[in-house]
Amino acid sequence: MTMADPATLPLDAWHRAKGARMVPFAGYEMPIQYEGIIAEHLWTREHAGLFDVSHMGQLILTGRNVDGELEKLMPGELKALKDGRLRYTMLLNEHGGIIDDLMATRRDDHFYLVVNGATKEGDIADMRRRLPDTVVLDHMKEQALLALQGPEAAAVLDALAPGVAELAFMQGGLFDLAGTRAWISRSGYTGEDGFEISVAANAVEAVADALVADERVKPIGLGARDSLRLEAGLPLYGHDLDEKITPVMAGLNFAIGKRRRAEGGFAGDERILGELENGPVAVRVGLFVDGRQPVREGAGVLDRQANEVGKVTSGGHSPSLGRPIAMAYVPAAMAEPGTHVKLEQRGKLFQAEVAPMPFVPHRYFRKQGA
Repeated sequence: MTMADPATLPLDAWHRAKGARMVPFAGYEMPIQYEGIIAEHLWTREHAGLFDVSHMGQLILTGRNVDGELEKLMPGELKALKDGRLRYTMLLNEHGGIIDDLMATRRDDHFYLVVNGATKEGDIADMRRRLPDTVVLDHMKEQALLALQGPEAAAVLDALAPGVAELAFMQGGLFDLAGTRAWISRSGYTGEDGFEISVAANAVEAVADALVADERVKPIGLGARDSLRLEAGLPLYGHDLDEKITPVMAGLNFAIGKRRRAEGGFAGDERILGELENGPVAVRVGLFVDGRQPVREGAGVLDRQANEVGKVTSGGHSPSLGRPIAMAYVPAAMAEPGTHVKLEQRGKLFQAEVAPMPFVPHRYFRKQGA
């Protein structure tokens, strides 16, 4: 394999046998669709979709005061995180910009991190450089990762791994699944109830087969994964998030813990706490786009004087709503829902309106008192 050649997923042959169209993504050959993006999108919203996300980085961090050391790099409340609980947080640079967004889970005496596939090598290098020698980082290269998402996901998975349905949103545990041990968390990237399943790469085909043997489950590609997360108002790193964007600009204030706001002590805290108090200059917003044609990433956002004041970062057709939607960064003064803006794409103008997000309501499973 040369530097230019994409790597293959453990399930590469499985995807091809299922009729997947494969494309390069994040350094891997990945399935973009099987039956068609709209059909796969709607199936996930109505039933259960199986996504292969094995390109993502799975990391174990151990050592003295590992939660405190991670808190120096991330704004999330990790010290108070209970065993088996997940938290969405971000790896920040010294200016408060987002190096990556990730999931952090306390598992007994260590932390389990899931980071984005396209950024994982950079994340690992950055954390190894900034964390003390007392914290050891292990990249779990022999682990695969699947996501089962949709309103029927819990019933499907609980039949194969009894007890999974008892997990609350953002909680995980070890289960027996299709003859192997699996770490399963109730989380995901579609806005639907669902689970992420970490298993050894040499066992993932048996797990995938067991899941799709249920008629409620179909394999789903990257195309629908993108349209689902866009409807859910969830940002994609490298598009809606990057090192110039802060958590406050991105509207991710919920990920900055209360204690962290009071104490600071994380990378870029001065800028981020200032933005929390005074507001950021620009913010991420949702857009309803008039007409039928989607407006794509890179389109300009124009003010009333036709000056470009922002950029579309994600855009496409919403299968659930039957209309084009987008996300963009705009000046804070233009961020109020109902504000009318113009978008410019390849010399053509589009009318749009700032819309509340998520575009489609989240349906995460939240237990009373959990």
